[in-house]
Amino acid sequence: MSLRTLALVSGAYDLLLGLGMLLAAPQVARLFGAPEPVPVVNAWLNGVFALALAAGYFWAAGDVGRRRGYLWAAGVLAKGLGAGIFVLDHLVNGSPNAFLVFAATDGTLALLTLALLLRTE
Repeated sequence: MSLRTLALVSGAYDLLLGLGMLLAAPQVARLFGAPEPVPVVNAWLNGVFALALAAGYFWAAGDVGRRRGYLWAAGVLAKGLGAGIFVLDHLVNGSPNAFLVFAATDGTLALLTLALLLRTE
């Protein structure tokens, strides 16, 4: 897989997540066995954050050679820390098991991004 392809995949993932949080936050929460967000504005803000990440991935995919810094920040740091936070929350606060899907997905994307960035240094 190329770094460009991975940026597009990561962008699509965050785009879908962001739209879900903005347009159907209560339904998305129920789907993952979580209580509805209160206040819902917190979910909407998370949706905005995910859409911003998606836009950055699509921008970076246009010229991965010159926009690698974004992939380090969003693809390795944000996704890697996000995966760790999902696991920590599950262990400490008993968040739903379904949240571990996000940990696995974000963690996998972070590790793939790291590997591809290091491979193409």
